[in-house]
Amino acid sequence: MMHIILLGPPGAGKGTQAKRLAERLKLPHISTGDLLRQNVSNQTELGCQAKDYMNKGLLVPDKLVAEMLKDRFSQPDTKTGFILDGYPRNLNQAETLDKMLTGLGIEVDLAIYLDSSEGVIIQRLAGRLVCKNCGMNFHATNMPPKIKGICDNCQGKLYQRDDDKEKTVRKRLEVYRKETASLIDYYEKKQKLHRLNADLNPEVVLEQIVALAS
Repeated sequence: MMHIILLGPPGAGKGTQAKRLAERLKLPHISTGDLLRQNVSNQTELGCQAKDYMNKGLLVPDKLVAEMLKDRFSQPDTKTGFILDGYPRNLNQAETLDKMLTGLGIEVDLAIYLDSSEGVIIQRLAGRLVCKNCGMNFHATNMPPKIKGICDNCQGKLYQRDDDKEKTVRKRLEVYRKETASLIDYYEKKQKLHRLNADLNPEVVLEQIVALAS
């Protein structure tokens, strides 16, 4: 069994690495963003509660996200482990996660911090393009669509999110560093944290993660 959490600033490649790692290790990839969308889409009780907050332009409370995670951890495919991406984001969430996992008789085995420099993050995020229709991601230089401005998957229109613009990215990174300093300390003290240079080629980073999980 292997329970892995991927940490790192926006643009460090957590989602990409989590998906690839899940395929390599044959473990479920649990993304809190996906989990939230699934619950809302399936109109679960938790999803309906979350939608109320989202419709008001409010953040979904930690308690609701934790309940969704608890429900996800109880599903059969997580018996051999999981890769968690997008959670925890702060010390309070890390403590909540530990309590939740302790109740299930498991614990985090590896906390992998994907450390990326500001210049690389800005280049990655400022070039990101998202499909308005299906949400698929592209990149102006790293992974361009076959037809400029058009999604390969559904032919929807591609756009740049406001929070991916350079000025906003710099602000997001500043907020992230303040919020996560104590989170990094938390996993370092537990001797669970491994830092990797996420500026390297994604394939190289993936092999390093696989080696740590072996």
